[in-house]
Amino acid sequence: MKVVLSFLLLTSYIGYSQIAMPFEEAKKKGISPKVDSIYKSAIDSREGYPAVFKKEKDIEKHTEAYYSYIRGLMEFLEKNNFKWEENTRSFNRIYIQPDGTIDYFLYNFKNMPANKEKEFRRLLSIYIKEHKFGNTAPEKFAQCSPVTYSKSS
Repeated sequence: MKVVLSFLLLTSYIGYSQIAMPFEEAKKKGISPKVDSIYKSAIDSREGYPAVFKKEKDIEKHTEAYYSYIRGLMEFLEKNNFKWEENTRSFNRIYIQPDGTIDYFLYNFKNMPANKEKEFRRLLSIYIKEHKFGNTAPEKFAQCSPVTYSKSS
């Protein structure tokens, strides 16, 4: 019964795409880590580990698309008057459809004030709905990394 309930809960969230939320909330809602079994890692340096992009040119293209997506997010935040008081570290994992549509953008900040995180989430939600990832693949894939958002000038 528990397995069926978890599957139904996950299926209901997968039906809603383009969701931005902290990792902690995703765990509480049963989204993470289950999505990791559905979305294959985009790249992986471990020998024999299944990854979507394996050829060097494909990895380079994917890496540039990822950096471009994050730079675009930073520019979007700035255009919408979201200011970083100091350099702020985060970790994110983005779950992506083959066509570049973002299904989930999960993130984690340490010690971010609740009102600041709420505004970040609101703007991130808009961004992921308006901007596809700049690379496509034959299957669903995920990309994660630490990110440092630079202090606004």
